[in-house]
Amino acid sequence: MLMNLKTLEWDKSTLKELGIPSEILPKIVINSEIIGIVTKGWPITGIPIAGCLGDQHAAMVGQACRKGEAKSTYGTGAFILLNTGDQMINSTHGLLSTVAFKLGANAPTNYALEGSIAITGAAVQWLRDGLGLIGSASETEKLASEVESTGGVYFVPAFNRLFTPWWHDDARGVCIGITRFTNKAHIACVVLESMCFQVKDVLDSMHKDAREVESKEKFLLRVDGGATVNSLLMQIHADILGNPVVRPADIETTALRAAYAAGLAVGVWKEEEIFSSRERMKRLQILSLSFCQITSLQVLILLQNFISCITLQN
Repeated sequence: MLMNLKTLEWDKSTLKELGIPSEILPKIVINSEIIGIVTKGWPITGIPIAGCLGDQHAAMVGQACRKGEAKSTYGTGAFILLNTGDQMINSTHGLLSTVAFKLGANAPTNYALEGSIAITGAAVQWLRDGLGLIGSASETEKLASEVESTGGVYFVPAFNRLFTPWWHDDARGVCIGITRFTNKAHIACVVLESMCFQVKDVLDSMHKDAREVESKEKFLLRVDGGATVNSLLMQIHADILGNPVVRPADIETTALRAAYAAGLAVGVWKEEEIFSSRERMKRLQILSLSFCQITSLQVLILLQNFISCITLQN
């Protein structure tokens, strides 16, 4: 929060305003350079430390996201980043600007637009621990597959707030449309759908902010993280987004890609090898569109109306 995104140095005006002396701050390093050596007393003494990436940014490298490409990582929440290349975009649609990665002293700085969702996997935990409808998270796919549609039920998982792009601290969750015929399979289904609609909200904002830098090729959403093992969830994603969803064979991409950055710094491989399209495609599973009984546009409009209602009540 104290770094100037353009200069990649500590921002002097911010430090002055907050009364923070620059000399107490650590040195800012890039993501792929030798920043130290493992010291004595460890089994791997002398090994260079050469890769340093934040969680979401490592996943972006792991998904080989070039300029105009986006990835979404799923855990308790979800985190979506769109690579905007060497152009830092100040969002007008509720997103954050960040440095995506800089893989070498002479390499260009890649920036990104970032959107955070508070509740995705946590909603499945709520089904398990709060309601007792499932015994494990893996049961949601089979359970939700037992119904052909949500039966007119809709769910907004604003358990304590809504993050990107709404930023409503006072929002709370709502589940409506329940009838006598609603069962736990419908509830499981709408919980999965709620993740997808939240991601679509973020991606819609990204498309508006980044029209000029987006790839001219067909938009693909690259996904990783624990929830992506749920193939039904990924298929609902593809249907609602209207775009293919790309899932890697290794869904836990973060640590491996920090190692990639380290290998790049010491000459094990080159940047073009990390971002090789041919190598990427060997490790991907692409989920294309299927037909839904309820159009995604209808459901999206309803979700947005519900969020608006939450705001108006305040």
